[in-house]
Amino acid sequence: MKIGTAFPIAVTAFMLAAAVAPLSIARAAESSPRTIKTVPGMPPVVDPNNLYSETRPEKLSPTVAKHLTRVYVPARKSHEVAVIDPATFKVIDRYPVGRNPQHVVPSWDLKTLWVNNNAEHRTDGSVTPIDPLTGKRGTPIPVDDPYNMYFTPDGRSAIIVAEAHKRLDFRDPQTMALKYSITTPKCGGINHADFAIDGRYAIFTCEFTGTLAKIDLVERKVVGYLKPSRKKMPQDVRVSPDGKVFYIADMKANGVFLVDGDKFTEVGFVATGVGTHGLYPSRDGTQLYIANRGSNRVFNKPGGKGSISVLDFATRKVVKTWRIPGGGSPDMGNVSIEGKTLWISGRFDNVVYAIDTISGGVKSIPVKTEPHGLTVWPQPGRYSLGHTGNLR
Repeated sequence: MKIGTAFPIAVTAFMLAAAVAPLSIARAAESSPRTIKTVPGMPPVVDPNNLYSETRPEKLSPTVAKHLTRVYVPARKSHEVAVIDPATFKVIDRYPVGRNPQHVVPSWDLKTLWVNNNAEHRTDGSVTPIDPLTGKRGTPIPVDDPYNMYFTPDGRSAIIVAEAHKRLDFRDPQTMALKYSITTPKCGGINHADFAIDGRYAIFTCEFTGTLAKIDLVERKVVGYLKPSRKKMPQDVRVSPDGKVFYIADMKANGVFLVDGDKFTEVGFVATGVGTHGLYPSRDGTQLYIANRGSNRVFNKPGGKGSISVLDFATRKVVKTWRIPGGGSPDMGNVSIEGKTLWISGRFDNVVYAIDTISGGVKSIPVKTEPHGLTVWPQPGRYSLGHTGNLR
């Protein structure tokens, strides 16, 4: 081959390689797994595309291997916890706890279930421990206004949601001794939350001011507040499997707001049903069960337009709706180990619903007055971030 012929060919080959190289690098970057740098002490994120990957049915922790399979139901007005055997769908035990029990919360280490007794309009709030090995209550610990409870992602602190005081109290997760507080003066009715995929921040709902509060857990401060775009009374919060979008249930807007957590901006809205309230991911992390309480009011009569909406995380669309036969008020709960039953309290109907997650069929179990944040136990997962079983 002559040199004059070879030179243009070589230049062409070089230019082609140079053009293809960035494309190859881009494709490699797209196909390489995303890694999440978590805050110190937080367990690693196993699957960055599905932070619920460790809550599949086969992922039961050895810690819960001998725990009784039960459903624990706090009754706000009856000041007691009812214990249901899910195998028989019957109440097998009940015992008094503190005043106004709101939620039953699994501890970060999965060893204790905490009943949050916030003693509305009083000063004798408490948390009652339940031993999941026996299903029996322990000695209550005085705690100021424990409406709800979460845990820092590293497990070092319990976060007591002191709703009446517009405050988050960070306490020792065993003794409940106060460590420090973060005040949220513009967050009236602070109550529910979920956490960033890396554990750096949490987004809390402010029910009575109709806003959201973003809390920097590292710097221990309020980052800012966000007011959704339409009628609002925000309730439960759940983050998408990839950690990019927070779903905010709103009882007055009758649906869920979608919020970009990092940017803290509203990016969408999905209509669901009347009185949107509780949010629970399916065991495979592909769907979100949304409890629509059947009323836009904080308190209501029985027989409302209660339903469960099933949202597909991939499309962000409702794919199924299950009506409560005869009306009802599905509120708070969680999913059974194998994912086949959604257990939800019927807040104004004094029942607990056991909902088949395939057919949508409903069984109702009578309990005492105004059941609220029940928990199903045990649940799969490595650690609990609180509420009625926000496990990862």
